[in-house]
Amino acid sequence: MALGSYSPLLRNVRSFYVANFKYLVGIDGGGTSCRARITDLNGQLLGEAKTGSANIMLGAEAAMQSILDAIGAAAQQANLSTDSFADMAVGLALAGAEEFQAWQAFMALPHPFAHLTLNTDGYGACLGAWAGKDGAILIAGTGSVGLMIKDGQQHVVGGREFPISDHGSGAIMGLRLIQESLLIADGIKPDSRLAQEVLAHFNHDIDAIVRWSKTAKPRDYGMFSPQIFHYANSGDALAIALLKQTARDIEMLLDGLFSKGAEKACLMGGIAERMHLWLSPPYQARIAQPQGDAMDGALLMAGKSHNLYNVECMV
Repeated sequence: MALGSYSPLLRNVRSFYVANFKYLVGIDGGGTSCRARITDLNGQLLGEAKTGSANIMLGAEAAMQSILDAIGAAAQQANLSTDSFADMAVGLALAGAEEFQAWQAFMALPHPFAHLTLNTDGYGACLGAWAGKDGAILIAGTGSVGLMIKDGQQHVVGGREFPISDHGSGAIMGLRLIQESLLIADGIKPDSRLAQEVLAHFNHDIDAIVRWSKTAKPRDYGMFSPQIFHYANSGDALAIALLKQTARDIEMLLDGLFSKGAEKACLMGGIAERMHLWLSPPYQARIAQPQGDAMDGALLMAGKSHNLYNVECMV
């Protein structure tokens, strides 16, 4: 979206905002990045920027700093200073917000904004994908979640964070790749060019992989996902097997959404958006194109309470 362009998703929401709001901010924060989009009350795009991780389960203070940095960078594009933060209504669509203690810790932090509302990154993506109307999405990037909004209620499948959940995500793909690479290094599984690249990344030092795994975050595992797609395109058997497994994971989550009443679902996120051709034809037929992204959904949240736990956060 070019600066100065208009967001049609905001066409019918001006009545939600009180007079002292001058700007709306939508935040999409995950395990890898935090994206900010600032518009005026008419939906005119003023600025957009990206910073580091804003998964609140990895630390409320760190997530808030990424958000402040992203909004600050977007504000510079709009020729706004930090003084304008007090005129901003901010909608936050953040990974980790589904965990109550993480949500509570984040919302207890001081902030400079006129209004703040916090829900999950999946909720924001679903609002954006269906322009604020009922619908379902399967989002898979560093993490994953399936979500449907119907009759004012959220219905969620998966999304309980790495490593116990997040099927079909970049982090799970990376974890499986590391596991397979270690089996190949032990001579248990057939060799693979993809696995050799992973082992070379660690200088073929198995102990280094073990040490790395003790502190590795979801984004650290997810950084290997581009190589999986690359080597699959060149016929590497391990890469192809990993993508087939990811496709089955995504189909499993889609089945969960369809069983709850979804007719179709949008695929969103850096992994899911590349998986359409790996899905079985019956699932491909039930994939819809999103009308907007998670920042659009977060903009719809801004200035109106979409808090996951229905608690207002005002200055």
